[in-house]
Amino acid sequence: MRASTPASADAVLLVQLTDSHLFAGAHDRLLGMDTEDSLARVIELVRQEQQGIDLMLASGDLSQDGSLDSYQRFREMTDGLALHSRWFAGNHDLLPSMREATAGSDLLEPVIDLGNWRIILLDSSIEGAVPGHFSEDQLELLEQALQSAGRRHVLISFHHHPVSIGCRWMEPIGIRNPDALFALLARFPQVKAVLWGHIHQEFDQVREGVRLLASPSTCVQFAPGSEDFQVDHEAPGYRWLRLHADGELETGVSRVTGIDFEIDYSVKGY
Repeated sequence: MRASTPASADAVLLVQLTDSHLFAGAHDRLLGMDTEDSLARVIELVRQEQQGIDLMLASGDLSQDGSLDSYQRFREMTDGLALHSRWFAGNHDLLPSMREATAGSDLLEPVIDLGNWRIILLDSSIEGAVPGHFSEDQLELLEQALQSAGRRHVLISFHHHPVSIGCRWMEPIGIRNPDALFALLARFPQVKAVLWGHIHQEFDQVREGVRLLASPSTCVQFAPGSEDFQVDHEAPGYRWLRLHADGELETGVSRVTGIDFEIDYSVKGY
């Protein structure tokens, strides 16, 4: 864990990049989209729109194939984007490759204090499976980090969705034990927000005073409210969050323009 002063004395600026699905091969495609090109365009948009980013959070599925090359490319592409950066795994990621690509850095450290906020990052991935689950180790990490947070406000992030998002086909591939998470959160009123990826679409609700947020992918999007697997025509994007010292949170989503691609449903394996 590292503590630091944010670029702004009044707020912490966090940018979330999620579900980039890079491949070992440059410019390989997922469902018809060049995922490296789309990520590059989103990063350029971030650079144009955001100044003084305190934390860049990569919330899982950085890679589609778990290759070392894909993680190295992601690290190179996001280098210098923010004062701090953190990654964690999604269902497509391979931790051994991710650890090799981040060796000698703090990119995988699960707790970071910025200003009046503590950000806690959890691994919800199950090796070889698409759904998510919080292991006992991860729940213990969360409880200890919450207990030691003091008066700091808290944001928690992981890859899989812990609540229904209204897409029937995604219901079986979220967190399998969400009750364990929410039972813990109920004991700690300083938790202000929970943030995830995985669903390739925007989500914003409040549950018992906690803001629940998910964000667009930096590549293909999934259609909200879909019964069966369906790709949306929304453009790739990112989420920004401004975490104020008093615990208030501002957030928004920004998307690139000018990306046209032909959806290729013959590509299986999401």
